[in-house]
Amino acid sequence: MLYPRGLNNPSQVPVNILSIQSWVAYGHVGNASAVFPLQLLGAEVWAVNTVQFSNHTGYGSWKGQVFSGEAVAEVIEGIAERGVLPRCDAVLSGYMGDAGIGTAIVQAAARVKAANPKALYCCDPVIGDDDRGVYVRPGIPEFMKTRALPAADIATPNRFELEHLTGRTCRTLDDAKAAVAALQAMMAAGGPRSVLLTSLRSEDTPDDAIDLLAGEGGAFHRLRTPLHPVSVNGAGDAIAALYLFHRLKTGSAAAALEAAGSSIHGLMRRTAEAGSREILTVAAREEFVNPAERFVAVPC
Repeated sequence: MLYPRGLNNPSQVPVNILSIQSWVAYGHVGNASAVFPLQLLGAEVWAVNTVQFSNHTGYGSWKGQVFSGEAVAEVIEGIAERGVLPRCDAVLSGYMGDAGIGTAIVQAAARVKAANPKALYCCDPVIGDDDRGVYVRPGIPEFMKTRALPAADIATPNRFELEHLTGRTCRTLDDAKAAVAALQAMMAAGGPRSVLLTSLRSEDTPDDAIDLLAGEGGAFHRLRTPLHPVSVNGAGDAIAALYLFHRLKTGSAAAALEAAGSSIHGLMRRTAEAGSREILTVAAREEFVNPAERFVAVPC
């Protein structure tokens, strides 16, 4: 079986990821989108849920509850009591629910990095998107900017979120690179300051394509894939997890971009072909390990 460039059989060298995100019973967003692909790739995932909803909020109605920051911190404390934090390679966070949960996440990232200085914190700064605007609770965007991102080594915003956080537009590729650099300046000093920009449609992006842009260490790479006629939730959660995993395994932003982007293209293609309202995470499982099409990241 083939694996992405720079990656041997992922099961040979497992990684441990503490993933603190939302959970839905029906469909695939948050941990319900991120955990399964990571497990297929051989990662041990310590999943802590920030909410438990019947379905994602894109449907307009849902049942369930948002957990408190204290409840999230209590679960993390129980994990720490197992003595395993020195073996944790990364913390991954997504939808936070409220600022109290955000505090618990940032504290968890600091605790993990104190136990394992090589560990990374990947923040998917979930704020909103073009279709719905800002959809998180008041205070969350400010928390992302002032608390979460300054602690983060890796960030995976979509274009809307990058513009919201930096106050810069992404009309051109140069605009997007400048906005990524501005976000990197907010991130943890001493870390890789690796940024994956998703859902980039700049002036030179063809109508039938979508771009991903990765920036790290002063270098930028763009990955362009076909645009599929589908509007679903959860793909951003999956690509954040995949980018983190492949960045951990390869140490390369470009290789991580290629591997994650190729897998997400396959997932979206399968979802579009089925006309599904939910991403087909299980049906497209082979795409996470051995993508049917592999795309090349180009320096830009």
